[in-house]
Amino acid sequence: MKVLFVCTGNTCRSCMSEAIFNSLKEEDSITAFSAGVAVSPNSKTSLNSALIVKKNLNIDISGRNAVQLTKKLLQENDFIFTMTYSIKELLINKFPQFKNKIYSLNEYVGIKGDVSDPYGGTITIYENTFKQLKNSILLLLNKFREDKGIL
Repeated sequence: MKVLFVCTGNTCRSCMSEAIFNSLKEEDSITAFSAGVAVSPNSKTSLNSALIVKKNLNIDISGRNAVQLTKKLLQENDFIFTMTYSIKELLINKFPQFKNKIYSLNEYVGIKGDVSDPYGGTITIYENTFKQLKNSILLLLNKFREDKGIL
């Protein structure tokens, strides 16, 4: 099974989500990827995102190139989790054929609100977003385990 995390630029939230998910999952049969809906050319993971992931997961994502979301990525993944409700709505409006596999991450795990965007913020703001993502992803993995046939 393939899971895709989507944010705006694929330099903060979604790339942190990919790293968190892949480090916490226990099953080899599931893998996370990430992309953004509005990627700037030649952009890489933000410095603060890379620092937080290295500190908390001991994974180096500093050289990771941002990935632009494509129809092919939507086709190839079984679940698409957006960081905000508005990105979810944007994707469903643009790609209605995939509406049954596009969710807001927090909505799917029963948390109200969006994942806060740390872009341009202090390291503390990035740390708070990382904690928020880790909590949501732990809930997501538990939900996958509880739902028969997913894991």
